Amino acid sequence: MTDKQYQDAVVAGMHDSISTELQNLITAAQALKDAAPTHTWSATTDADAITAMKTAWKNTRIAYEHVEGATASIFPDLDVSMDERYDGFLADVLNHQADPDLFDDVGVTGMHAIERILYQPETRQVVTDFEAGQQGYTPASFPTTDDQAMEFKTKLCQKLIDDAQKLHDGWQPAAIDISLAFQGLVGLMNEQKEKVNLAATGEEESRYANITLFDLRNNLEGTKNAYVLFQAWITAKTNGATVDTKIEGKFSDLKALYDSDSGDELPVVPAGWSNDAPTPANLATPFGMLWAAVHADVDPNADGSVVFEMNAAATSLGLKPFTE
Repeated sequence: MTDKQYQDAVVAGMHDSISTELQNLITAAQALKDAAPTHTWSATTDADAITAMKTAWKNTRIAYEHVEGATASIFPDLDVSMDERYDGFLADVLNHQADPDLFDDVGVTGMHAIERILYQPETRQVVTDFEAGQQGYTPASFPTTDDQAMEFKTKLCQKLIDDAQKLHDGWQPAAIDISLAFQGLVGLMNEQKEKVNLAATGEEESRYANITLFDLRNNLEGTKNAYVLFQAWITAKTNGATVDTKIEGKFSDLKALYDSDSGDELPVVPAGWSNDAPTPANLATPFGMLWAAVHADVDPNADGSVVFEMNAAATSLGLKPFTE
């Protein structure tokens, strides 16, 4: 096969597989909206609805984490609207101004805006402390009026559905830049270390539900599924089979690492933890061991890491490698 034929096959495969995941995202977001009460929320009398919303919300995370690596760099505005963190909205979108209405479809939006409301009663203190220090901070809460509940349902949740539909409809073969998509996959693997780093200060991604390990697993699974589409092209290149073996090996290492803990949350961060200079004692804790393994496995400058080898594969295909 020629490079052009391999490229066409990647585009077709990526269109089909990611379109399926994006439909899953739309379905999950619609289920979340459908479960949302139209009255002031009560943790007691609305317990079943809240549980249903949480289940649907986690399903949105599964679907989006499976596609994020390939789609975010091609559709950056939708990535922000659907997946930006609260502090990111305050700093980069709202210019450090408060969002006065957390339940509507402007300002802070997306999966984490919904998560922040849905999981407010169980949000960890470290997360609240971090966010309270942000300029423009507004405390989260359940909807305390019927109007807020209706806004949450028909505006905030509907915004996520609409954005997911836009991404689904825009994900057409003509829009798929495989160089950007592959670079995004490599970048997502590199980002694994950032997601672990941020746990030390309550800044991690799914911080309210405390399921960052769950996100890491789904990022990895989505990257692996997309990587398979490039595999035949990579192995056709000189030394491609060797590079592919190393990449698959690191995928397996990371999967084993993430699956070594059956929970959805990262291990507890030990007291006195420093990302810059962790002590030997702290590195010996479950969190320290996971932190060290992730950093080693994704280090872009370390020969044999998944990021290093995926960049080598990109270069062999004539694609732009990822750079920090």
